[in-house]
Amino acid sequence: MDKIDPKLYGLTARTVLLKDDHDNFVLSIDRKSRIIMKDSTAILEKADKIRKTVPRATITLETTAPVCSKSTKFLSDN
Repeated sequence: MDKIDPKLYGLTARTVLLKDDHDNFVLSIDRKSRIIMKDSTAILEKADKIRKTVPRATITLETTAPVCSKSTKFLSDN
């Protein structure tokens, strides 16, 4: 996985975005506080921005923070 410039996909510079040789992207979030629904909607917006540039992209979330159950269901459904 290589770290790539998130600005190429219309994301903020603070976003950590990784990509392999294929169209597999990883949004990496390194923090201690829990990921809640408000965060998951922002994550989904980031994924949509990537998909506008690369329509067949596979996007995965990688985080060190705990994720609330509603957010887990919301992200997996979308």
